Amino acid sequence: MKVCSIEQVVEKFNDGMTLMYGGFGGVGNPPTLIAALLNKGVCDLNLIGNDAGFPDIGIGRLVSQGRVKSLIASHIGSNPVAGNLMSEGKLKVEFSPQGTLAERIRAGGMGLGGVLIDVGIDSMIAENKQTVQLKDKPYLIESALTADVSIVYAKKADTYGNLIYDKSARNTNPLVAMAGNITIAEVEEIVPEGELDPEEIVTPGVFVDMVIQSQGVDWKWVWE
Repeated sequence: MKVCSIEQVVEKFNDGMTLMYGGFGGVGNPPTLIAALLNKGVCDLNLIGNDAGFPDIGIGRLVSQGRVKSLIASHIGSNPVAGNLMSEGKLKVEFSPQGTLAERIRAGGMGLGGVLIDVGIDSMIAENKQTVQLKDKPYLIESALTADVSIVYAKKADTYGNLIYDKSARNTNPLVAMAGNITIAEVEEIVPEGELDPEEIVTPGVFVDMVIQSQGVDWKWVWE
């Protein structure tokens, strides 16, 4: 059984770790896990995810409080705090086009070293990156992405960690779930093993290490 308490989960959070997170503009971010990160006071995080959220929503709360050292994302425009921190040299940001970012995460989860892309060859995206010729066409080599810990949000899980997502809240969560050395899933509902329709399962439990019950966006917990 992979169902855990928040106390057990928080033991996996450490200063300076690489943290990958699911979500798109806050939708699909795991609120209870993000609150636990904030309450423990974890800092110097290296984040990997679609975006920087909003200043007071989702993963953006960590960015806004200065807990993040670096960020790999497709955009940060929805969080002006992230832009200010980047301009001030307090946040290192690597921009990766959204499709490329998704493929880099997928590659990490599948054990690949990287992917070849033809997007951004003549732009800032190509700076300091290798190129190769394949069938007389140039491609950039984009490295695969993995993380010490991946945090994801799902609609439902069983006790083995099989996950079902809710419509658009699925977004990058299935890819992120595959790419963490440890993957922690926050879910709205936990059911006994065998109760999920196999045809509805998106993320197999083999990719998930820990499952916690979501406490919602307003939940607060103090690390002691």
